[in-house]
Amino acid sequence: MSRYISHPLIRKDMIEQRLYQLSVTSSALKSSCLAVLPTGLGKTIVALMVIAARLNDLGGKALILSPTKPLVEQHSDFFRQALPRCTVATFTGSIPPEKRAELWKDSQVIVSTPQVIENDLRARRIDLHDVVHITFDEAHRAVGRYAYVYIAKRYFEDLSAGAGAVVDAGADAKSRLVLGITASPGSNPETIADVCENLHIECVEVKSETDSDVIPYLHDRDIEWVRVDIPSRIKELKQVLEKVLLGSCSKLADFGFDVSLDSSKRELLDLQSKLHAQVAGGGDRDSFSAISILAEIFKISHAIELGETQGVEALRRYFDRLNAEARSGSGSKASKRLAMDPNMRAAIAMLSACDEEHPKLDAVRRIVADQLRGSLDSRVIVFTNFRDSAEMVTKALSEVDGVSAVRFVGQASKYKDKGLTQKQQTEIISKFRSGEYNTLVATSVAEEGLDIPSTDLVLFYEPVPSEIRTIQRKGRTGRKRAGRIVVLIAKGSRDEASYWISARKETKMLATIANMSGSRSKSKSVSMPMPRTIREPAIEQKQLAEFSEEGLVAYIDHREIRSGVSQILEAAGVEVIMRTLEIGDYLLSDRVCVERKTTSDFISSLISGRRELFGQISDLARTFDKPVLIVEGDDLYGQRQIHPNAVRGALTAIAIDFGVPILMSKDATDTALMLAAIARREQQDHGREIVMHGTRSAMMLPQQQEYVVSAMPEIGPVVAKNLLRHFGTVAAVMSASREELMTVELVGPKTADRIREVVGGEYKG
Repeated sequence: MSRYISHPLIRKDMIEQRLYQLSVTSSALKSSCLAVLPTGLGKTIVALMVIAARLNDLGGKALILSPTKPLVEQHSDFFRQALPRCTVATFTGSIPPEKRAELWKDSQVIVSTPQVIENDLRARRIDLHDVVHITFDEAHRAVGRYAYVYIAKRYFEDLSAGAGAVVDAGADAKSRLVLGITASPGSNPETIADVCENLHIECVEVKSETDSDVIPYLHDRDIEWVRVDIPSRIKELKQVLEKVLLGSCSKLADFGFDVSLDSSKRELLDLQSKLHAQVAGGGDRDSFSAISILAEIFKISHAIELGETQGVEALRRYFDRLNAEARSGSGSKASKRLAMDPNMRAAIAMLSACDEEHPKLDAVRRIVADQLRGSLDSRVIVFTNFRDSAEMVTKALSEVDGVSAVRFVGQASKYKDKGLTQKQQTEIISKFRSGEYNTLVATSVAEEGLDIPSTDLVLFYEPVPSEIRTIQRKGRTGRKRAGRIVVLIAKGSRDEASYWISARKETKMLATIANMSGSRSKSKSVSMPMPRTIREPAIEQKQLAEFSEEGLVAYIDHREIRSGVSQILEAAGVEVIMRTLEIGDYLLSDRVCVERKTTSDFISSLISGRRELFGQISDLARTFDKPVLIVEGDDLYGQRQIHPNAVRGALTAIAIDFGVPILMSKDATDTALMLAAIARREQQDHGREIVMHGTRSAMMLPQQQEYVVSAMPEIGPVVAKNLLRHFGTVAAVMSASREELMTVELVGPKTADRIREVVGGEYKG
């Protein structure tokens, strides 16, 4: 038998034959399959063989979905090499939509992030009619509202019959096939079943490290646990912080809630949910106070964990952020109280005088140096949960001869911490692979799917209480040769709990997938029933039937795609068209446009001080005859401890000053069905059509003047008009004295003082 796979589409002498891969491929060609293989055993090779067989037999297109841009580019390079006779296209958000539409028509293999495909499907730029296979990489993500779920749903719809129609299990089966691949499906049997149903999986193929056909391709992975003592100064600091924590627990006890120093994070989260439920049900002032005190407890507990497991520098940065939050106008009451607490101030003073580094840092230097000294071409990944720690570890390693370390974090920018762009991430991976960097200090962004076969050491700066993340981290080594895994644990800290939680979940996961296969046979597979209907998110069929008339259309702003509302509208029979709407979120007729705000968004816009909400409402009211605001959620008065009167004032201003009606909805389903009802009333009952019009803030001069004045604190649109009518110009309003301002109707001492403070105060930005 030849050593390599022989297939008309696969490059000759490139893919080595492995019996376990051929076994999984055989099953994956018979029915839609979830393949669970340990990291490094070639899940992508299985996908390649399935895709090659489908394209050779049926023609059409194959779609490969992967969660991140670096993974997409990595897979694209591989498939271009492996399938030289096929046109391979790469889809990411950086490629213009029009260009993607052209590439889709001309390509046989498309490798993409799932969000891009979801957007293109919703915008009608592409369809899945001639797609003969979809691969879902890291398939365990196919839960909730993740894009995988929507794409699989659309794939198994009978598209020719219109949105919402469902293909019978046997109809057109030969042209619809999916493969989900993952190394870690999770420990919860219900979650695994959810993934299988969402992706229309009919069988599960499981390969483990104990299978006889897998063992020849495994490499040893030694696992070591290095336990270090918490520094004495950190222990002293912890005692002071525990005094703060006890004080907060005591305050919470006054409201009837028993919380102690030993309460677990799970217990605190359960209490938080209970309190939010009380507030949503019309809870009293005590419920708001208890939520705020619980926020203190979370912050203090996190500070203690940082000190014990990360060190003084990480804790110092956290206190810096906490103080910045307390000083800001939008800071929470919890942060402001903690900033003023005598014991907290004492802890911060102790920390400023502490220069004792955490022994984990010395352990990292020693372990990495030993690895690189013993093998000059080694590659090392150090994983840490926190960005501050990643920077701290990178700095510590820069002091070690022979170590060339680089920090690898996500894209989001935070307080005094700029993230990496996808281009920067890709460049770092390339330089790490080539050896320009020999050590990668990474947060969770590097846990999934990086193809770095020469990684010889994976170092956990701390354990993680997640079996999926632990497996992903460990899978970065032992691929092409023996690897080494080292886990650092601070004695008596949260590290120990995290380690045992992860170990227990990993054991449970292995038992779960073994039970799914029903035996320890050489090829473990289990049949899964094909769902007879496509599940709709939290909607009963009778609710859908109410709005199942054909012909309803909704133009939806593309930024609303993550809300879940558009999916539910489609399920209700409404034709959804994604567009960039300059004003509003949902355009339902020539006169009706809806702005949607979750309760969290609504409150944040009030606290931020930038008044985006009122600017959006002003644009909406100016442009459309029938503007509508939908506020979604049942905890409007339980968000961030803002006084209910402030919320009521904002709602009143929107309804009365701007003349925009406000509709309250319970959740995304309620919002979608409300939008469908409006669309039916406008389009069917009144025969109105959708007309795209309106641009943001294209105001006449009086409106621009009102907007400028109303942007100041304490001033709404009515007061702004009163000021302009009285003084005549914006300049006159700005130059008026406190006494002159107070002669205007509705302007009291507080408002006058705030105007003078904004206009006359020294700029210190």
